Amino acid sequence: MKLNEKTLSRNDIFEGRVLKFHVDKVELINGKTSTRECVDHPGGVSVAVLTEKNEILFVRQFRYPYQEAVLETPAGKLEPGEDPFEAMKREQREETGTTGSHYVDLGKLYPSPGYTNEKIYLYACRLDTLGQTQFDEDEFLEVEKIPLEKAVEMVMNGGIPDAKTQVLVLKTAQLLKDGKI
Repeated sequence: MKLNEKTLSRNDIFEGRVLKFHVDKVELINGKTSTRECVDHPGGVSVAVLTEKNEILFVRQFRYPYQEAVLETPAGKLEPGEDPFEAMKREQREETGTTGSHYVDLGKLYPSPGYTNEKIYLYACRLDTLGQTQFDEDEFLEVEKIPLEKAVEMVMNGGIPDAKTQVLVLKTAQLLKDGKI
């Protein structure tokens, strides 16, 4: 069976600063029709920065949709046409004031494939240099270092609810175990 749906029509609903919404009419594999509500997102990047003491750099920031401060790996939105690797290094520098070395591409993550086309490109690196943060005008962050072992425990006990951060923590722990970072 070929898993596919054919778009029959598209109705653009909203275009905001970051997100676009549309509702499509689709033809299913069995020939019937259905609707798909979609959120278009330009994509993002995130990085696990590992210190020489095997601590990960995190940022804590207020996330309005959840009405709480969330602990996350440094991350950001892709600009149109921007290379994900370069975007990740930019976000790392802006949010933590650091640069890295020994970067490892950890693939991409689909945060919620049921309704959005967002892709988050994941990386890990070793901390190379420290500098000054360069937060965006509307960005308020606190940078924290947490030992990788403790971060893994936090993921496993529900202390880190952010999906991209969970994946990066666990993948980085496996990289370290395998001697690849």
